[in-house]
Amino acid sequence: MPKRQLGRNGPEVSAIGLGCMGMSEFYGSGSEEESIATIHHAIERGVTFLDTADMYGVGKNEELVGRAIRDRRDQVFLATKFGNVRGPQGEFLGVKGDPEYVRSACEASLKRLGVETIDLYYQHRVDPNVPIEDTVGEMARLKEEGKVRFLGLSEAAPHTIRKAHETHPISAVQTELSLWSRDAEAEVLPTVRELGIGYVAYSPLGRGFLTGQIKSPDDFPDDDFRRFHPRFTGENFAKNIALVREVEAMAREKGCTTAQLALAWVLAQGEDVVPIPGTKHVRYLDENIGALEVRLTDEDLQRLDAILPPGAAAGERYHERGMETVNL
Repeated sequence: MPKRQLGRNGPEVSAIGLGCMGMSEFYGSGSEEESIATIHHAIERGVTFLDTADMYGVGKNEELVGRAIRDRRDQVFLATKFGNVRGPQGEFLGVKGDPEYVRSACEASLKRLGVETIDLYYQHRVDPNVPIEDTVGEMARLKEEGKVRFLGLSEAAPHTIRKAHETHPISAVQTELSLWSRDAEAEVLPTVRELGIGYVAYSPLGRGFLTGQIKSPDDFPDDDFRRFHPRFTGENFAKNIALVREVEAMAREKGCTTAQLALAWVLAQGEDVVPIPGTKHVRYLDENIGALEVRLTDEDLQRLDAILPPGAAAGERYHERGMETVNL
């Protein structure tokens, strides 16, 4: 498994990570046994960069990941996040970034994960009511105490990233990046490159849309949040599936799967970009790893740019409330 460095002075991680969110929530039900088997298989194949968050499954995802790595903690680079507050029934209660909350969230995550140190600790969403310097200042104190090793931000705007980085070096910024979510190319990627911060791409397969597996909105189970996602409903679905058909045709010509082509495009955006495709199935994990073997020429990249230029996807990447919490 090739490695990539997160930022100028950051850690080395596997070139592809594993997003664990869907193992506990959002993408329909799954088997905990298969999810843990998928994490174990990932580690065996060298995919050692694991991504979770305290909000996924209202803490249950961290507990699952903790069980999976209990006897192999030294083999993984573990990332988790704080900031999205949820109630006991899973209700969303907003975003918090005050120092007291940062500390309490970290302590709770350490306990659920069953570890002494979190390798990469992200602020999941920026709290507009708390100066970023206060949030990152407390994160830095947690680092001094050995509770976290590296600091990260998720869905932060360039001006926020700069202020945070001045407070304490930020090792990674995570935002959405895929062939149909290319907003980061305009300002976020240039900013992190200027500052020497690594970039982690979540949803690199467009929440599964770029795998070619989704044929109709009816494919989603009742408890799958994509049933209500702007890009997966109504006219937007029809427009977006037409674009995916073109990517599918190109993948056939390249002799790879649609998912591998889409993931190869993300990998080709730079050696400082680390995608973290999520899956709870071993077979899809292996397929994702296969993207590392797909070589894209300049002509291939130009063709993909023509099929899915920035802004081509129909619909926002989150519902209205979700869009209010990104790029702050």
